[in-house]
Amino acid sequence: MDSERLKGKNILITGAAQGMGACNAEHFAEQGANVCLGDLDLDLAQEVADRINAKGNGKAVAVKMNVTSRADNEAAVAACVEAFGSINVGVFNAGLNKPRFFMDIDEDNWDMIMDVNTKGMWLGMQTVAKQMIAQGKQDYPYKLICVGSIASRKPLIDVTVYCTSKYGCLALTHCGALALAEHGITVNGYAPGVVVTPLWEQLDKDLIDIGFKEREGQAYEDIVNNELQIKRVSYPKDVMGTAAFLCSPDSDYMTGQMIHIDGGWCIQ
Repeated sequence: MDSERLKGKNILITGAAQGMGACNAEHFAEQGANVCLGDLDLDLAQEVADRINAKGNGKAVAVKMNVTSRADNEAAVAACVEAFGSINVGVFNAGLNKPRFFMDIDEDNWDMIMDVNTKGMWLGMQTVAKQMIAQGKQDYPYKLICVGSIASRKPLIDVTVYCTSKYGCLALTHCGALALAEHGITVNGYAPGVVVTPLWEQLDKDLIDIGFKEREGQAYEDIVNNELQIKRVSYPKDVMGTAAFLCSPDSDYMTGQMIHIDGGWCIQ
């Protein structure tokens, strides 16, 4: 792998303070990228940025960001441009989940998940694309990367709203690719399965609270034993290579694609 294949790329990542977002930010920087880390938890995002800057490869800045706010999206893009001069790639990673069975969904549950996972992605894509268009076309494509989920292909009984939001991410990937091609912008995404991150650790506990599982770790075990062809859960390091590929010149001729990194879950 080219250790500098992202050299010169200025990348905005949402939800970058922990989990896949933080892991991707550090991996991108190791390959030469400059990264702007957007997250509600500014202190935690700054810790990631400090680790990146201490290593001396790519540079990093952190910005407080609520992805459901247009003003915050605009401020994050402005921070990236101020720090690095331009923005070449947007990675829309921020997301959350709160399981409910279908008949137990209420407006608060629906609005919370849809606002962050789908509205937040749309706002980010639109705001970053506006900046890219203003910068003018370049010799290689600008790139928008949507972080989807197995839930955009696999309906799951306990997370109806999350599935709906991630089907929306898939639609945004397809529609964005159609809408933005004329501006020299490609739109692709990747869809993880079970990744051990703070989001999944909380989900494991929430599934017990709604009575869907009996003990911590059972959700992981059931999925590994019954759904996955690769018989283990994944970790952020299993995802970051695909994420870097989508940010790199290796994917310049792709658009409108969602790559699944799910251990074979979607085969069934």
